[in-house]
Amino acid sequence: MSVPDTSAVKAFLLDLQQRICEGLERLDGDGTFEADSWKREEGGGGTSRVLTNGKVFEQAGVNFSHVTGAAMPASATAHRPELAGRSFEAMGVSLVIHPNNPFIPTTHANVRFFVAQKEGADPVWWFGGGFDLTPYYPFEEDVIEWHQNAYDLCQPFGESVYPKYKKWCDEYFFLPHRNETRGVGGLFFDDLNQDGFEKSFEFMQAVANSFLTSYAPIVERRKDTEYGEKEREFQLYRRGRYVEFNLVYDRGTLFGLQTGGRTESILMSMPPLVRWQYAYTPEENSAEALLYTDFLKPKDWLGLEK
Repeated sequence: MSVPDTSAVKAFLLDLQQRICEGLERLDGDGTFEADSWKREEGGGGTSRVLTNGKVFEQAGVNFSHVTGAAMPASATAHRPELAGRSFEAMGVSLVIHPNNPFIPTTHANVRFFVAQKEGADPVWWFGGGFDLTPYYPFEEDVIEWHQNAYDLCQPFGESVYPKYKKWCDEYFFLPHRNETRGVGGLFFDDLNQDGFEKSFEFMQAVANSFLTSYAPIVERRKDTEYGEKEREFQLYRRGRYVEFNLVYDRGTLFGLQTGGRTESILMSMPPLVRWQYAYTPEENSAEALLYTDFLKPKDWLGLEK
């Protein structure tokens, strides 16, 4: 396995955070990101950048972190128990965007790099990440375009890459207690190191660089769509699913909390406003019902399955 260049990964991630924040500010047209740097007692730190109460985005958070520790946390070794007890170095950029307009989807993306080390043994490293889309009032053309962009970025790396990571995304961002996906998916990958450092890093960069060019056109198309109290109330209700997933299932949230990370940065993905409603059922054949019947289930959006 080729030797990882951690300094190159860190430089890319810092530049990525800057580029995404600049792009989101241009999309918003009014709001600006405030930077909040922090240090972690055990080792490392990061910078959280948050935009609040913008013209387009109610809240957008773009977080960079680079942390080290003496032992891998349980969330990181649950599916790789052989790494238990190793020291670790982890860095990444994670972001979640909650728009004002219910017709603009919420979105999430992250890319990350881990190195697990043990005296007398070769370091074990891998990349992970992906992006996914969570609409409230979905448009099929937006979802197809989102997946087409994901498919296109995967193609240089092999025909099997998109189907594999699309399926992984559908399975990962799933709420078993609701029997529904969190949204319409995208890509999710982890434990990526099989092709060596350079090729693996190249794929991680392709995913990261594709995020904003995939999301921005959807924002531009939907940001001026008129909405009322009914649509806003449904958006706030559906945001509750985001909270449920992040607090119950998300490995990144668990990793941050288990490693003593900065709580404000870990939970910046939470929506600023949310509501729950007991035993909510959408009206039959309504726009709200369409989300449940046509979108919150794994689907071959590009017609690739013959």
